[in-house]
Amino acid sequence: MIERVKTTIPDKFPVTHEMVKDFLEKGVSLQEEIKAGNIYIVDYEILEVVPTPSDVLFLTAPLCLLYKNRLDQIMPIAIQLSQTPGEKSPIFLPSDNEDDWMLAKMWVKSADLLVHQLVTHLLKTHLISEVFEVAMYRQLSAVHPVYKLLKPHVRFTIAINAMAREKLISDGGIFSQITGVNGDGIAKVIRSAMETLTYESLCFPETIKDRGMEDVLLKYYYRDDGMMIWEAIHSFVSAVVEIYYESDETVQEDVEIQGFVEDVSSGMNNSHKFPESLKTREELVKYLTVAIFNASAQHAAVNFGQFDCYGWIPNSPSTMLMPPPDQKGTVDMDYILKSLPDHECSYTVLATAWVLTQFEENERYLGMYPDTCFTEQPVKEAIKTFRKKLEEVTNKIKSRNEGLTIKYCYLSPDKIPNSVAI
Repeated sequence: MIERVKTTIPDKFPVTHEMVKDFLEKGVSLQEEIKAGNIYIVDYEILEVVPTPSDVLFLTAPLCLLYKNRLDQIMPIAIQLSQTPGEKSPIFLPSDNEDDWMLAKMWVKSADLLVHQLVTHLLKTHLISEVFEVAMYRQLSAVHPVYKLLKPHVRFTIAINAMAREKLISDGGIFSQITGVNGDGIAKVIRSAMETLTYESLCFPETIKDRGMEDVLLKYYYRDDGMMIWEAIHSFVSAVVEIYYESDETVQEDVEIQGFVEDVSSGMNNSHKFPESLKTREELVKYLTVAIFNASAQHAAVNFGQFDCYGWIPNSPSTMLMPPPDQKGTVDMDYILKSLPDHECSYTVLATAWVLTQFEENERYLGMYPDTCFTEQPVKEAIKTFRKKLEEVTNKIKSRNEGLTIKYCYLSPDKIPNSVAI
């Protein structure tokens, strides 16, 4: 969600230098810090489409401004709990009453949980991978090289999504129980997210660059590890495509591939934002890299940290039981405790997050092709090279993590399942 503020803070979030000057480097203005690339924003506007869950469950669509200090730490410096500024929507600051500031941060993390689960996780990995899988079975024969390439990366995806529709995101399902967002609210968020979803937003290097996050943080391990995985997958796919396609013309003449791409575009319900055909080998390589990366690495990154984030309820409350404060100085610890989810909701969150972050006993990880779909020696050699690159990435991540207090392991290749299967 995080983006670098490239020019100005949005008008709907009227933060001034006077408000935050005490939290910036001494003698430097807010605008100067923006120009230097040190100011970031997270905007949960998408939650505005969700109706208020009930009279006893609450949600907001907050905005949060963050600052990269000289220690390369990202620190929140201003929070607004709605999309509409005004007297009833104050901008909370670190200098406010300690309880005010703590509760404001909890509201941001609660909103983050909702967007994470419904958009980043459910839509952009689970549902997107299902579209690729259905199109693959419809359009590609079992002997087609792209079918063989993608098969390990769609394993169990339709099955796990069917289970999610039945038990997690249905009316009265687990998600509604722990958040108060019913089936209609879930559908509204996903439909809203689909309006801005593009093919480019699924291309890892492009989405990192689009958010202005390509080279501004030294400790952005999701970006750094993700780029290594993307490059390894892209290199592997490129080797496989070059084996089977002699020229760009052979891609254009492959009716199964063109049917597959058109089917995916149709399945996204906004076809003009996704390719409807592919004209070159490089386009095919990038397209297949997107499919494989999102089903494997991206899903691992957003799935297997759930218990770490949500296992301590105040860190990311799934819902709030008291309305957000509309003025400063009205919050105390009693109000905060009454705002947090109750015991029943909390242990449902814990149990669900725990189950969803467990690896299968016979898990198949990135680089594993156990079904021997490929019999050609050049492809077998390409798989060996791919595994070697992934092993190098794993070792590099392990070496880096040795110096970290909190290790970042979610994009270590030895912990990335091949497919969306949990």
